Amino acid sequence: MEWLRSVAQDVAQMQAMGKDVLVVSSGAIAVGRRDLGFTHSKSSMRLEEKQASAAVGSIHLAHAYQEVLSEHDIVASQILVTLADTEDRKRSLNARASIDTLLKRKSCPIINENDATSTEEIKFGDNDRLAARVSTMMGADICVLFSDIDGIYDSDPRSNENAEHHPYIESISPAIEAMASEPSPGGDSTGGMVTKLQAAKIATGGGSHMAIAHGAELNPLGRLMAGERCTWFSPRRGSRSAREKWIVGAIKTYGSLTIDPGAEKALLAGASLLPSGVVAQSGTFQRGDLIELLTTDGRRIGRGLIGFPWQDAYRLLGKDTSDQLALIGYRGADELVHRDDMVVGDMVTHPVTQEHSLKLDY
Repeated sequence: MEWLRSVAQDVAQMQAMGKDVLVVSSGAIAVGRRDLGFTHSKSSMRLEEKQASAAVGSIHLAHAYQEVLSEHDIVASQILVTLADTEDRKRSLNARASIDTLLKRKSCPIINENDATSTEEIKFGDNDRLAARVSTMMGADICVLFSDIDGIYDSDPRSNENAEHHPYIESISPAIEAMASEPSPGGDSTGGMVTKLQAAKIATGGGSHMAIAHGAELNPLGRLMAGERCTWFSPRRGSRSAREKWIVGAIKTYGSLTIDPGAEKALLAGASLLPSGVVAQSGTFQRGDLIELLTTDGRRIGRGLIGFPWQDAYRLLGKDTSDQLALIGYRGADELVHRDDMVVGDMVTHPVTQEHSLKLDY
């Protein structure tokens, strides 16, 4: 509670400076499982045990924030979101409108994943990516992730005292990704630097600056703003439309198309994706679903909204557009993914989702 009170002091200070602050907070399952007598580790808990723990813990968590924020005459509010609330455009806009109203009334929204109802298949799974998605959804200037470490090192500083700290990262290259470490053993964390780098791609792709900072000391936000050591990530160059930001920042994808070198060159030059340039397909997507665009050597060069269901897309692979009627029985769009529904090049990438493991077998 002493630490939480210091966070409330930071929030009050930021509000006094005219800044809006949203808090994405973990802890509901960890708090609730103790009340329910679950003594085994969080990683070994069954889904229903986690959901029950979250139902109990979220009450304690919200009350704790309400108590410390009220000492500064700040009204606490609770927002429980699911992956779908940030992935679905309409629900995302509704959530943004609700949070905007709270911020206008100088409330501090406390945001957490709705663990009491989410299943493993539709979860963020970590608050790093949840924070980044909320940051993108709200158009935040800065997204701060507090950790048990003060940023990115070239190796794990817990085991290498000579590890070099990186104070500023302009772009997340494969070399930077290779520096990521797993979460500290024995704790309740589900993240680690791997998920924080994934979050950085989402947040910076949406136009936010992002920082990874040490959060265990008192007044962690105040310390960061005073210049305490951390790692800053710069937002990606160039402005993007809201539609492009949604495509870049969405976590759940439903499949992939693998394209040949000619199609890769055309996409990078600004063209749409035609069926003739696709050599392979994975996933069971429907028209309008978000898919990854891969090269033949496995690189992700983009993502976009597919114009056909997976069965029809498969029949069109490698074929000429003029053959549509004979192949699928109707004439649809000329392209599998239209340029306006696609983001390619310097973009956010995400781990391959479970859907990508579904292989077509004919």
